[in-house]
Amino acid sequence: MSCYISSSGNRFYAPLESTYGAAAAATEGVRVPAIKLAVAQDTEAPKRRDKTGGRTFAGLPPGFRKKTTFDLETYLTGWTNTSAEPCYGPLFQGALGGAPIFFAGATLQTMASPLQMVFAAPHGLIAGQAVVFGGEMRFVNNVIDTTTIAINAPFTTQPADGATIGPTVTYVPNTDLPSVSIHDYWDPSTAVQRIMAGCGVNEMRVRLNGDFHHFRFKGSARELVDSVTFSNGQAGLSAFPTEPALTNWNYSLVPGNMGQAWLGVGPSQFFSVLDAEVVLNNNLDTRSREFGSSLPMCMVPGKRSVSLNLSIYTDDDAQTIELYQAAQQRSPVPVMLQLGQEDGNICGVHMKSVVPSMPQFDDSESRLQWHFEGSAAQGTINDEITVAFG
Repeated sequence: MSCYISSSGNRFYAPLESTYGAAAAATEGVRVPAIKLAVAQDTEAPKRRDKTGGRTFAGLPPGFRKKTTFDLETYLTGWTNTSAEPCYGPLFQGALGGAPIFFAGATLQTMASPLQMVFAAPHGLIAGQAVVFGGEMRFVNNVIDTTTIAINAPFTTQPADGATIGPTVTYVPNTDLPSVSIHDYWDPSTAVQRIMAGCGVNEMRVRLNGDFHHFRFKGSARELVDSVTFSNGQAGLSAFPTEPALTNWNYSLVPGNMGQAWLGVGPSQFFSVLDAEVVLNNNLDTRSREFGSSLPMCMVPGKRSVSLNLSIYTDDDAQTIELYQAAQQRSPVPVMLQLGQEDGNICGVHMKSVVPSMPQFDDSESRLQWHFEGSAAQGTINDEITVAFG
């Protein structure tokens, strides 16, 4: 007997596409623990100007262009299989552009200084890559030589000689962006199943200090395919794909209050952060006005913008005053946000040069708050932001 469909009987997969608009196969490794997926599709509806002999709308012919958009939210979860990227890795690659850069971990020979790590063997790291130790993530500021790196901030607990530095995977910006397929499967299997092919991530948001740390991806899709109206050739498919076999899927969530924030030239660790959100916008456009096609031909990223929204409790200590002075003088400062604080459950965002906006003074509560809205990150070429997991 038919009944309502439960919204919890829903599963999402987000594989990377090799060709724009050709739906990639869903696999267990790219199943995303999404909070929600909102999909909207609008069809062009030009105004008819022909004289029909009456006032009744005579309808429109099929074949007009369609615009499909998506908005997907997901939680930060544990990264257990360090030989593969996290389940939402393709979405980060779709937002940033660069392929994942893996670091298998290494043995530390010694800490030459709080900001300088010397490894027992060649490390193979590059500037911008992440390292983890003891539940803390740091980013490579500079590669000094094949065994020595400089990191962006000191570890709060300095690694001992011979310590094991854990594995990470790092995502960096690139000029071009790959597309992603989003598979939307429901229970029962006879319900409408959907695939968004040719998804371009226009906006990515990383937010900390909520109930749980979470990510948000918004953009446009080339084509929306469903199991009910599917026809051969849609999204490069000859048949609507069935969902991968379900296993005992399990994952851990990361509490939103766990992590670290390092701000300023020092840099200094801030314990007064109330809320922070990193927003990346690709200013994505699609070739959707091509004559002879009702579907976009490709997607074209525009100028990338990266900004930081930050709220803190104020204090008269040196590091808080330094942040205000940087905003007043329009001086860039490095920013690193760490979500989570256990190895295997960490996401880090590093922006090497952020110009703080002038803070808004909020005295509506018992303690004064500063809100830095839209502080812009800058760089040279594809280096204004780095996201890593470890």
